[in-house]
Amino acid sequence: MDLQDFDGAGLYFDAPMSGEVAALLDAASAQYAEGTAEAPLLAAQALAPDNLSVLVGLYRFYYYQHRYADALTIAEQVMAVVGPQLKLPPRWQDIAMEHLAVAAELGFGLLRFYLLALKGAGYLSLRLGRFETGKAMLTQVVSLDADNRLGARLLLEVLAEHTAQIISFPTTATTEIRS
Repeated sequence: MDLQDFDGAGLYFDAPMSGEVAALLDAASAQYAEGTAEAPLLAAQALAPDNLSVLVGLYRFYYYQHRYADALTIAEQVMAVVGPQLKLPPRWQDIAMEHLAVAAELGFGLLRFYLLALKGAGYLSLRLGRFETGKAMLTQVVSLDADNRLGARLLLEVLAEHTAQIISFPTTATTEIRS
């Protein structure tokens, strides 16, 4: 299955939303340059917690503010919302190629979106120093995207090149235990 070969049907931003949620997203967009977009985004999320446009807005806000832990939480929420719609297993670790075939029939655009959220979660995990989790997430994306259409393989290659530079420093607790 080629993850670039889709007609755009069923994209996340096509989902209907209330006028109030749309207005809050517009307000967040207008306030982004001032750094005050979080309040309208959170208000929109309170009204429509599973709306993917709202979640994408929050993800982008947090990511570009370098609030990676918050962005990771949103990426995980996206997967929790989209996964059941595509009949994917609850745990990303359990997704296999046969699940993708079913998911593609239910919504190819949403499947691609889910896998991009998993890739994003993997990248964010790496940024947060959660190397094993990040590597596992990216490895899962690569295993499901043999043609590397989503570009996760490059992240794994960069990680492999720099693995020798990743050094765990002892924490105070570890140091106290050894003393």
